[in-house]
Formats: sequence, C-alpha cells, structure tokens
Amino acid sequence: MSKKLPDIVQFFTLPTGHTLICMQARTPVGCFGFTVKGGSRFELTPETHGLAHFVEHTIFKGTTHRRAYHINSRMEAVGGELNAFTTKEEITFYTIFPKGNLARAAQLLADLAYNPTFPERELAKEREVVCEEINSYLDSPAELVFDEFENRIFSGSTLGHSILGTEENLSGFTSDACKAFVNTHFLPSEMILFYSGSESPAHACATISRHFNDMAAMANVNVMRSVNEPAAITPVGRFAESKETGAHQAHTVIGARVPGIFSPERTPLALLTNIIGGPGMNSMLNTELRERRGLVYSADASLSLMADCGLFTAYFGCSPEDMARCCDITAHIINDLQRNPPSGRRLAAAKKQYLGQLTVAAASLEHTTLSAAHSALITGKVQPGDQLRSEIETITPEQLSHAASLLSDASRLTLC
Repeated sequence: MSKKLPDIVQFFTLPTGHTLICMQARTPVGCFGFTVKGGSRFELTPETHGLAHFVEHTIFKGTTHRRAYHINSRMEAVGGELNAFTTKEEITFYTIFPKGNLARAAQLLADLAYNPTFPERELAKEREVVCEEINSYLDSPAELVFDEFENRIFSGSTLGHSILGTEENLSGFTSDACKAFVNTHFLPSEMILFYSGSESPAHACATISRHFNDMAAMANVNVMRSVNEPAAITPVGRFAESKETGAHQAHTVIGARVPGIFSPERTPLALLTNIIGGPGMNSMLNTELRERRGLVYSADASLSLMADCGLFTAYFGCSPEDMARCCDITAHIINDLQRNPPSGRRLAAAKKQYLGQLTVAAASLEHTTLSAAHSALITGKVQPGDQLRSEIETITPEQLSHAASLLSDASRLTLC
C-alpha cells in the first residue's frame, strides 16, 4: 500500500515490514540506501560508546555472499559510490549510481543489512583506521571543541559522549559485539529505506522489495524484536569553561539546548540561526567579528534538531586575547535579536535569502534524499516543500524574538 505526499514522496510498506520512501526525479543518477535508528545515543553503556560508528565502518568488510573487495567494487564498477555516516540518532548507508542500476544497489544494500559477518581479521585493521580518525580530531581543536561542548551540554545522557568512542573501547569491539548491535537495531520498525531517481515509484518499490524479501528469507530474519530506547536527557545548568590544549588559537563554541524537531519553534529557530551565522557572508557573526573588526577568520552558527531536543551552536576561532571580546559581541547579537528582532524589509530579506539557500540545496539529489530519509526516520513523515516555504514566509518578529530568548542562557566552552 502507498501514501502520497504532494508532488514529492510516496511511502510504501514492504512485506518484510520495512518502510520505503520513493522520490521520482528527472536525473541521470539514482540514490538508494537505508537509515537506522541506532546512532550513538543508543549506546546505553559506557563500554559500548563508539560501537555504532565502528559498525558503520566494518559492515563493508564482508557478508555471507561477498568479501570486502567485492562490496567496495560492486557499485564502483558502474561508476557509482558507496557511502555511510553515523550521527547521534542514526546510521545511514547509501549509494549514488548511474540510472539503470537500482537492482544492483538494492541487492548489495540488502546483503549488508541482513548478512554482515564482521571478520575479525578485517576488524583488527579497521580499529587502526578509527584510532587514526580519533587522533585526527584530537589534533584539530576546531573540530574537537564541538565534541567537547556536546559532551558537556548533554552530560548525564547518552547524547553526552563522542560518536567516535575511545581507543580503549575499540579494542573490545569484537565480531560478536558488532553482530549483536546489528541484530538489535537493524529492524524493519527502526529503519527507513529510501530511493530517488528516474524509476517510477511503483517499479522501484517492486525491485527493492524483491531483493529485501530474498535476503530476509535467506538470513531467516526475526523481525519481531524490540529496541531499548535511550533515557530522556537530563537538565544541565549553564556553564562557561576554558580548557588548555596548547593551540595558538582560542576555539570557542557558544550554544544552548533548544526544543526538538517536533516543536513549532523549529522553523523560527532555523531562520534565526541562519541570520546569526548562516553560510552567507552577510551573517551577523561574520559581519561583526570578521568584516568590521577583523577578529576571526571564520564564524558560523548551526542548529541540530533531534527527536526530543535540539542544539544551537555558534563557533569562532580567534586569538586568546580577543576571546572575551568575541564572546561579548556574540552575546550582544543574540540579546539584540531578542529585543529588536528583524521586521519589515529586514525580515523579508532574511526570509528571501534563507528560502534561496534551501532552493539551491534542494538541487542536490543526495542532499534532498538524505534529508527526506532523516525526517521519515525521526518523525514518520516528510514535510512538503510548499509547507516549509509557507512556515518560513509567515514567521513574525515576535516568533524570532521568542526563538532568541531560548538562547539567552547559552553556555560556552573554549579550547585554547
């Protein structure tokens, strides 16, 4: 059975119980994959921190049908790419390929989902790779400061640890541990399959369903298991901390926990974040910290929305002696937006810019597909573009002022 969202997405339920979303597009390439509700916040004990990311790396190292070389070559042989990533809430595996290769992609991804073997000899090599990834973060304060900040602001919950885990934990991740993680989280009820490309949704559904049904039958998958949900996040008081790293710059993140993806405040918060530190050179942080005063090389802001909470962050790197001044300017920007939010032409211009940026991003098949898959996994639906545009166009100064008030007690962490 299928459910159609206006002009964009169709939802299908496969015989295996998986939900599949299909987006037809006039394009010479296709994108197919699956996303699993099993990111780092589902690592419920300290000993498992980093396991989701390790599974993401090692799932490509062999299945009951293919060796690592054959997995890596399967899509590359037709000019495609095979990719994966891990976030706080999900692990995603997908491939981009020339049109006409959906069956090849579906067979490969179904094999990875149902039949990974995690051979110990391959795991040993990949532990070294992930250790190098951990060390590269430790050598990059501009990236490390975000992990440290998230660990601090989500302290006491399973959101409060690094996605990469630790070298000590890596040494304990065995083949059996990886298989247990897959068996626990790679369930139809906890997954979204997604496809976008030139195939009709009905034909794409039939192709994908055939391969997932075949692999499920061969693997004798039990689809009736349940998943332990992570505990609710705990309150954390405001903090302002600095840590010495030996770097010549002071890397600072200022941020606050905000409502999550289900909140009606999500769209005003997104527009506000774009005004403060979006990708435009005319963002307030870039204008005040770089263009007018020359205090920083770069400054930006971001908003991450999860099921039960969200996180706003603003970042800049500067000389240690300028750090306090940059913090004061950032605080002034946020406070001024609460007292005097954009209105009239200023608000109209901010909306126009944000809508234009979303239009440009939507031209990327990969970006659009992954965004839709994430939304379907976390919320059970994909918001039509017209609805999002309407929400942005109707944002009021009062809504922006309220969104800014949510940031008024922002915390700070500096690595210098």
